[in-house]
Order: sequence, then structure tokens, then C-alpha cells
Amino acid sequence: MSTPATPELINFQGRPAVRLEAPDGARATVLLHGGHVVSWRPAGGDERLYLSPRAVHAPGQAVRGGVPVVFPQFERRGPLPRHGFARTRDWQLVRAEVGAADAMAVLRLADDAETRAFWPHPFALELTVNVSGTRLDLELEAVHTGEAGSAPWSFTAALHTYLALDEVELARVQGLQGLRYIDSARGGEGLERGEELRFDGEVDRIYLGAHAPLLLREPQRALAVEQLQFPDTVVWNPGAEKAAAIADLPEGGFRHFVCLEAGVIGEPVTLEPGGSWWGRQTLLAG
Repeated sequence: MSTPATPELINFQGRPAVRLEAPDGARATVLLHGGHVVSWRPAGGDERLYLSPRAVHAPGQAVRGGVPVVFPQFERRGPLPRHGFARTRDWQLVRAEVGAADAMAVLRLADDAETRAFWPHPFALELTVNVSGTRLDLELEAVHTGEAGSAPWSFTAALHTYLALDEVELARVQGLQGLRYIDSARGGEGLERGEELRFDGEVDRIYLGAHAPLLLREPQRALAVEQLQFPDTVVWNPGAEKAAAIADLPEGGFRHFVCLEAGVIGEPVTLEPGGSWWGRQTLLAG
């Protein structure tokens, strides 16, 4: 087996990105724009993240697919732009390295004059991306960087993970049974009673208290999703009608992904000066 190269900055659709490759061949690509993971290939496997072929790669624009970082607001549940601003800002690459069995990168985003103009709080975010074997770990940390005595602030967040599918109507999600959910598509709340969730139209739900691992099953493969200190899980697929109105999705694109998003949404996190929070999502390809 050849020795993997030291992680390097590359050009990805006209934007700088860091390319990670573990000694066993597992690979990931992370845009500095948004701290956005746009590709993950397990060792010896195929691409497991969906990236729209119509995704826009431009300053100030969100990229459709991969793993957008949602912070400090989920969806339109607050006064900020939809899903906050972290996914449309340029992050700094703090370090990237290859270990004996993995490859990792750490990216950082901090407040500046532009963020303080519409969210007047001192903060720092760090995203750690680690790839090895059939595993991808994503860890997000938020820190209140204000001085003692400054005001606390609250946030919601998510890793908006687009998982690639051969055909959404053949996919099944297991591990949600018994959970209460907020139905963002139809309004109101519900209780998941089935052993598996199927997709025969739009699904947009926030599952609360989703601590157990999930299993995304397809006829020829499976993928396990675990999360730590992200108490909620969002399951989203727009279905045919809504997808037709999404400009950066190709015709029929909705058939080839489902979003399983690790989130802290139902109860916002409040940080005092010097305080921090972190959450992790792990994907295990089978």
C-alpha cells in the first residue's frame, strides 16, 4: 500500500478545499467555504454523500449537498437568514494531518465585523473531520469567546448531512420508533410508531430525543448513523413536488438522497462567557 499524501489544499469547483486520505484509502474533501464536507468515500467504497450537480459554488451562497454546518439558527426558527450564516462564510484551516490509521482536519470560524452586524455575539466554531476505514466522524464545537461579564447567548445547530441513495423509495430508516417528532411539512407533532420510516413523498421531521443509533438501509447496502450530544435528528427529503421548485437540484435529484441531520434544535443551548458545547455525528458505511 502506498503512503498517503499529507493533506493538501486543492481547487474544488473554483473554491479552496482540503483533501484528506487515510492510509487505508478512505477519503474526504472539505471546502473552506462553510467548513463544508462535500465528499466521503470509505476505504474501498463508493461515494456516500450526495452533492447536487447543480450546486452553486460562489461567495455567500450555500452549497446543496454534502454536510452543511447549520449555526446559530436552524431553519427559520429565529430572526436570522435560514439555517444561519456558518454555511456561507469562509472558514480557516487550522491543521490537517495523516495519522497511523486516519486523516483529519480542523477548521475554524470566528466572529468578525460582518457577523456582529446581524448576530452581535463573540464566538468561535471548530469543525473536526476525521476519516478512516468505513467511518467518518464530524465534531462541531461552539465557544463563547466574550470576556467575563458579557452577555450569554443561545443557539441551535445541525450537521445537515445529505446521504447518497440509489433510489429513495427503496430506502428505509430504522431506529426512530417511539420518538416524538415535529412535522415541518404538514404542521403539528406526531409519534413514530413504525419500525422503519419509508419515503413516498415529502418528509420533513425533527425527531426529539433521538439518542439511539439509526440505520439507513438500501437493497444492496446500509449505513449506520450515530450522534453524541446532538439530542435531535432531522429527516428530510423534499419529494417530487417541492424538489421541482429547488433551482439547485436536477430533475429527479430528490430520488438520490435523504438528509439525516444530527441537531440541537428543540431546546437551544445557552453559553456563558468562556463556556463551550460540542456534538458529534459518526457515519459507518456497510
